[in-house]
This record gives sequence, C-alpha cells and structure tokens, in this order.
Amino acid sequence: MDEVHVPPGWPVEVPPPGDDDFVESAVGWLLDLCPADYRGYDVWRRHPRALAWIAVQHVEGQVAVMREAYRRARVDLGERVPPEALREVLGTLEREGLRLRAAVRAASLVRDALDGQRFTPRL
Repeated sequence: MDEVHVPPGWPVEVPPPGDDDFVESAVGWLLDLCPADYRGYDVWRRHPRALAWIAVQHVEGQVAVMREAYRRARVDLGERVPPEALREVLGTLEREGLRLRAAVRAASLVRDALDGQRFTPRL
C-alpha cells in the first residue's frame, strides 16, 4: 500500500484512509464526539458518512454554546461566584472552546476522507 498522507489536525485515534481499520476506527471516534445515546442508533454504524456529518454538526453546536457561555459568563456569574472562580470558569471555557474547534477540524477531515477525498502533502 502507498503511504497515505493525513493533514494537520487529523485525529491520532483514527488510522489514515486506506488502512483496514480506518472506517471502524473512524466510526468509534466519531461516536465519541456525539452524545452517548447516539451509540444506540444503528443507522450511524451502517452509514459512516452520515455519522461524520452529524458529528460535525454536533461539535459545531458545542462550539457555538462555548462562545455564548464565554460572552455571558461575566454578566451571569459575576455576582454569583468569587472573582477567582470566574477567572477559572473563563479559562476553562476558553480551553474547551479550543479543544472543540480542533475536534470540528478533525471530524471534518474524517468526513472528507469518508467521502473519498485524498489528502496531498503541501510543500
């Protein structure tokens, strides 16, 4: 098998496209991005491309929620928690937002690979 290139942001838990375990690993990883109840729906395992699509939608929604929470935290929590707690909350929301943005990128790459896109290295 030729060496397969994966772009920056590719999830380390998923082998590259063309690997014998690619689809099965991708499905498991994508399900990990979704609510646990999604594992109970056989449609996602039968249709990995649909699972990738819904996983991207779900994580993009989480990014939107984190952004809104970050915007509102000072107003909604400012008088309810001590200043050091508010700083911790804001730091946690920021880190989670960054993690989720990376997850959107990774899920989008897996979705593209499931759609048959081949990745070529950039010079």
